[in-house]
Amino acid sequence: MPAYDFRCNTCGEDVSLVYKSVTSYAKATPTCTHCQSDDLERVIRKVNVASVSRDYTQMDATEMLNVFESGDSKQVGKMFDQIGGTNPALGAEYHEATKRLMRGESMDNVESSLQKKRDAKDAKSNKSNSKK
Repeated sequence: MPAYDFRCNTCGEDVSLVYKSVTSYAKATPTCTHCQSDDLERVIRKVNVASVSRDYTQMDATEMLNVFESGDSKQVGKMFDQIGGTNPALGAEYHEATKRLMRGESMDNVESSLQKKRDAKDAKSNKSNSKK
């Protein structure tokens, strides 16, 4: 049942009224539960908006590029997750990036820290190869 919040313009009290449906609210004349005045002003306290689930697997390259360019790391992470899932062939780095992006870490931070890891690994590999 929908609840509606009001502020009474007569006594100043906040009032929350519950109706069986949106239609019953539309037909009603709300009155203050404290002073019975019908001089109420609607107060919007919180709005819940359901996010639409996107199917990234059905996107073309341009749409995927738009997701990247949006700068929304969580959306990029979700796209990576839908496309790559748990495919081990994509490697640990891909899956680490996906998890971090889905948590909301910035794309720049993820990219730079993964690059540092690669550089450190390459330096270590080059060092051990030069000893041989």
